[in-house]
Amino acid sequence: HSDYLAAAEMMGIRGRRLLAGHILPLCLPSAIVRLALDLAGIILAAAGLGFLGLGARPPMAEWGAMIADGMQVIFDQWWIAAAPGAIILIASLAFNLLGDGLRDVLEPQHD
Repeated sequence: HSDYLAAAEMMGIRGRRLLAGHILPLCLPSAIVRLALDLAGIILAAAGLGFLGLGARPPMAEWGAMIADGMQVIFDQWWIAAAPGAIILIASLAFNLLGDGLRDVLEPQHD
């Protein structure tokens, strides 16, 4: 796209107007899709840290900490650990599907 930007500069468009009117519209859809796809990894990282005890402190509800607490009674009350695990799975899958759908809408040239 450098020819496109060079043509805009030759027309006298400079600085913030070039950034806001020509560069940002090219980058914003990719950034939005990337953010949606990265949220699944962020959720998994936060849950993993919470499971190891490195996440939010006890008054805060945290999925990884809920799974760690449920591991103590996993054989008698398996649903205590399974419920937050299922929610983590559903949330991660939802953000991946959202990112994939956004990519189809915002970047139609992408295969």
